[in-house]
Amino acid sequence: MKYEFNEGKNIYGDLIFESKFWKLFLAPSQRYLGTSVLVLKREAKNLRDLTPREWKEFSLIVKDSELAMNRSFNPDLYNWACFKNAAYRDESGEVKAKVHWHIHPRYKDPVIFEELKFIDPDFGYPPRLGKKTIPDELREKIIKHLRKAIVQLY
Repeated sequence: MKYEFNEGKNIYGDLIFESKFWKLFLAPSQRYLGTSVLVLKREAKNLRDLTPREWKEFSLIVKDSELAMNRSFNPDLYNWACFKNAAYRDESGEVKAKVHWHIHPRYKDPVIFEELKFIDPDFGYPPRLGKKTIPDELREKIIKHLRKAIVQLY
């Protein structure tokens, strides 16, 4: 699959890559190492609104992103979730829902990346939403690891 590797930051985090229909971001909170958000590039309120081509590309990105995370950080499992709640918190009252998926790599044992320890105290249970901010330099290293792993797939 063809991916573009651009720089960019928005509410979903830092851009890792984009494809024809989707963008993958490193999430602002890194409670679980590699937590990401996969966002549809167009506005769509519900999963039923996705086209067959968007679903097909989604399935390829699931495979590629999990393989890249396996090569980079070796999580034990993944939790994928689609909530879309933030679209309804806009103060203007205008709903601009974008289908997006939260990707939580999960780790049975602590993981050390660049001398920072990541502990998953909730392993085996649904991920807890919690904020873990990491330095920008570390975010860039995580993104570089994931991009390198994606490139190695092709």
